[in-house]
Amino acid sequence: MLKRLIATACATLTLGAAAATHAADLNGAGATFPAPVYAKWAEAYRAQSGIGLNYQAIGSGGGIKQIKAKTVDFGASDKPLKPEDLEAAGLMQFPTVVGGVVPVMNVPGLQAGQLKLTGSLLAQIYLGDIKKWNDPQIAAYNKGVNLPNLPITVVHRSDGSGTSFLFTSYLAMKSGVWQSKVGASDAVQWPTGLGGKGNDGVAAFVKQTLGSIGYVEYAYAKQNHMAYALMQNKDGKFVTPDANNFAAAAGHGDWSKAPGFYLLLLDQPGAASWPITGATFILVYKEQANPAAGASVLKFFDWAYKSGDPAAVALDYVALPLNVKTMVRKAWVSNVKGADGKPVYVSK
Repeated sequence: MLKRLIATACATLTLGAAAATHAADLNGAGATFPAPVYAKWAEAYRAQSGIGLNYQAIGSGGGIKQIKAKTVDFGASDKPLKPEDLEAAGLMQFPTVVGGVVPVMNVPGLQAGQLKLTGSLLAQIYLGDIKKWNDPQIAAYNKGVNLPNLPITVVHRSDGSGTSFLFTSYLAMKSGVWQSKVGASDAVQWPTGLGGKGNDGVAAFVKQTLGSIGYVEYAYAKQNHMAYALMQNKDGKFVTPDANNFAAAAGHGDWSKAPGFYLLLLDQPGAASWPITGATFILVYKEQANPAAGASVLKFFDWAYKSGDPAAVALDYVALPLNVKTMVRKAWVSNVKGADGKPVYVSK
């Protein structure tokens, strides 16, 4: 089931199977990071309401461009826009779920959770400075692990990607060299490697390329049965990527002190915290030219807040706390309005 959802969600898709698109169907585009859970939510919502979701999983950069071009009802991005950028574009954003970005490998003999990496090692690999799997710097953290004398092939995103924003922001936190040479963004000049489109494209490249390493949202690693690395967190502990550890990191985020819901959850303290954790966001216009369409978008995500948590948890995302959902609903009322100045949607 999950394999089908991911395969469907990560193409240019129409969620809602083969039925013809209805006039009331919602149109969105953007991040591939949350595409599996959006697909699951859309399936359940259509069965309940008759309203479908046409979601193009084209990457966060594409989602930001499409909402700014007003070609979709909402954009989706794992890279949150800063408050000043939201204001300039007339947009508001709100989070939907939290997940984790995970290094995945295709190395003979290495199983999931067997390899330990640090942020510094990961930066050196992606800089091209560490070139082989049996490099002494990797071996120092992996005593007793049979590391082959095999060249490392780096795989990264080729499209504008919020997953890349989270990944490169984390590398910039852990490596001054990365910060100065490459920086942190949804699209960077990669020093080395192969580019894959979307989380699914990176996963596919890693699966077919011996000696490769890439980074994907955890659902893609899990569904593809990929070997993943343990990562050293801020407390110096090597932790596994799973929903509990994503939640541990997310628990340190204070949304009440995040103007425009701009909040990064990278490299959080705590023995269990997964270091490359992030929320994913929806972008909508504050002034809705079509209030009915704007209301339909918010109604869908309000339904997801109320009824979508089990599906999110099943896919190893972390549901937002109730108090954060309440903050988001209040923000809808105060920010998303029609030309008459009235809120387009009020949660009941």
